[in-house]
Amino acid sequence: MGTRARLGALMWSHPLDRLVAARGLLLPWAPVCLAFGIGGYFALPVEPGLAEWAAIAASFAAALAWAWAAGPRWRPVALALALIAGGMLAAGGRSALVAAPVLGRHLYGPVTGRVVVIDRALSDYPRVTLDRVLLPGIARAATPARVRVTLRARIPGITPEPGQVISVTAHLSPPPGPAEPGGFDFRRMAWFDRLGATGYATSPAVLWQPASGVPVDRLRARLAEAIRARIPGQPGAFAAAVATGERSGIDRATADDLRASNLAHLLAISGLHMGLLAGFVFGALRLALAAVPPVGLRLPAKKIAAVGALGAAAAYLLLSGGSIATQRAFVMVAVMLGAVLADRRALTLRSVALAALILLIAQPESLTEPGFQMSFAATTALVAAFGALRGRGARVPKPLRAAGTLLFSSFVAGAATAPIAAATFNRIAEYGLLANLLSVPVMGLVVMPAAVIAALLAPLGLAAPVLWAMGLGAGWILSVAGVVAGLPGAVVPVPAPPAWVLPSLAMGALVAMLMRGVARLAGVGAIAVALIGWGLATRPELLIAGEGTLAGLETPAGRALSAPRGAGFTALRWLENDGDAADQAAAAGRNGFDGSPAARRFRLAGQDGIVLKGKGAAQAVADACTPGAIVITDARVPEPPRDCLLFDATSLGVSGAVALYNSVDGHGADTVAAGASSFSIRTANGVAGQRPWTAPSPSTRRRRDHQGGAAAKNTGQTAAADQ
Repeated sequence: MGTRARLGALMWSHPLDRLVAARGLLLPWAPVCLAFGIGGYFALPVEPGLAEWAAIAASFAAALAWAWAAGPRWRPVALALALIAGGMLAAGGRSALVAAPVLGRHLYGPVTGRVVVIDRALSDYPRVTLDRVLLPGIARAATPARVRVTLRARIPGITPEPGQVISVTAHLSPPPGPAEPGGFDFRRMAWFDRLGATGYATSPAVLWQPASGVPVDRLRARLAEAIRARIPGQPGAFAAAVATGERSGIDRATADDLRASNLAHLLAISGLHMGLLAGFVFGALRLALAAVPPVGLRLPAKKIAAVGALGAAAAYLLLSGGSIATQRAFVMVAVMLGAVLADRRALTLRSVALAALILLIAQPESLTEPGFQMSFAATTALVAAFGALRGRGARVPKPLRAAGTLLFSSFVAGAATAPIAAATFNRIAEYGLLANLLSVPVMGLVVMPAAVIAALLAPLGLAAPVLWAMGLGAGWILSVAGVVAGLPGAVVPVPAPPAWVLPSLAMGALVAMLMRGVARLAGVGAIAVALIGWGLATRPELLIAGEGTLAGLETPAGRALSAPRGAGFTALRWLENDGDAADQAAAAGRNGFDGSPAARRFRLAGQDGIVLKGKGAAQAVADACTPGAIVITDARVPEPPRDCLLFDATSLGVSGAVALYNSVDGHGADTVAAGASSFSIRTANGVAGQRPWTAPSPSTRRRRDHQGGAAAKNTGQTAAADQ
């Protein structure tokens, strides 16, 4: 039977037979199935109990048994079901494995612990993460495994470094919940980082013990300090971050420029850095072996170079601190170099799929992280795009081919990661392609090779000239970032998409890249639907901060805020999610609220509203609580009145941040009437559900029990209905 006849017979065969015939193309779908299970776990409103986990484990075992016993026709289906159930088990097991105590209340007092991480907070102050924590008055079994403290006052004459044991008087709180319902939940990230409290200190820390233990971290800190000493200014801080992962020297202005120019990825030691380093070592070793004919002709130079590059990548992983992004990059590079050792092509979708499987099994929570999403989006798109173009550029002159490859790869990677970056950071860097074209070649040809050569020459005391060259490269990149960030319209604000949009975009893109023939049109359709849904998304008419200190009212001019200061991070997140470039002070100046700072009045859908703050707020609630009114206060109201829609500190402590929509269209889990209007309400804790990382603190549970549910009724019955 000829090829055409076989293709015709396959076209009219059973769909599962066509699936079997394409089994060589199915491995890239394995991590997709695993991701379905992991995503399903994180989307659950309630943590599964023992009976549910037993049922999931039984489903996993049954699917594996079916795959073993089934014929070729049904085996792919059985394996897909096994991977989905396995993804849920992996995510649940990981959540239980990292479980650690979370601080149950606000705490002010001495905090003692060992410094394990040093970075910089959004406020530009240095920030330390401590383990081996001691909190007076807190039982050892209830003490968080790690706490993170922003140091607003320096230790006199001392620069914090890993391994030091310090004591500081700090304000600590449990990891905060989302700034708005459905927003980024820091509590989940903190749970998997075993971070049980965050806070700040306004007085200097005291050094209890000099640095000891964690020798790699101390070596990394000293190398970073040595690089900054040889390369002054922000180029030195950038070079230290690239070489060691230590980013505490990067100031706020530099970080903002890198973000606005879409070059912030150069700071995180990720796939680009690991790939450039491994590629440089691989190429240099192979060239060195080839330069000695007796060696190059007798030994497998390619495999020796691969082993050397793998060792260099492992050393880079160890030296850089082994962050999640760096671990992910190392796994990807190790899989590629392993393919070289096995005489397989390194850059294939199978290699990418294998790396994704390893990472998702080891760290299922990485599926929810932008770094994982952007890394694999870019890698998958690049491999698929260059695979489609394989063999078509042979007649193009080499100089043009190199330039075209750089331009094409930057465009493909940028297009693949742009939706994720826009959804995560609420911005599009208009000139990101230009900035990357001007910077990435310098990164690959100057900065990373100089880092490798400097590491080899440092023991001989000959690294200074190479570090000088590295500083020039770093200075060029920062100059590009500054110029591009200063261009008119460099950053375009983007509103946050609904939760379903990004998964739909990802699935559509995967179908378009991995499927064959007309099936790709389904992926294009899914992408189109997701983009339309993003464009038609609506934002809440009223947002209320979880502390009751800030409210945000949607107006024709944009969201108006009730206060020009306070709850700054919440205000920033609201405006960013609106796609609004204004700052808090400008948003507070919009026409939406009037009255004194202690009593800010507004109107929503014809109903009166007021935000009460200060010492007399609790007493003022009774007068403000007229029928149909919306009353927001940061005070605790002992006996909440029932005539109005009241959001006080007690009820908000149960519900978290609140969003009100002036329509009953399925936006929220509860609908309440205020006067002649009906509002759809969503609460942050209602959307987040009852998960290990959202478990209420003991103080919250006591307040809830003491109030007997009355507070929940007066928040429009939001907390009781949602949770």
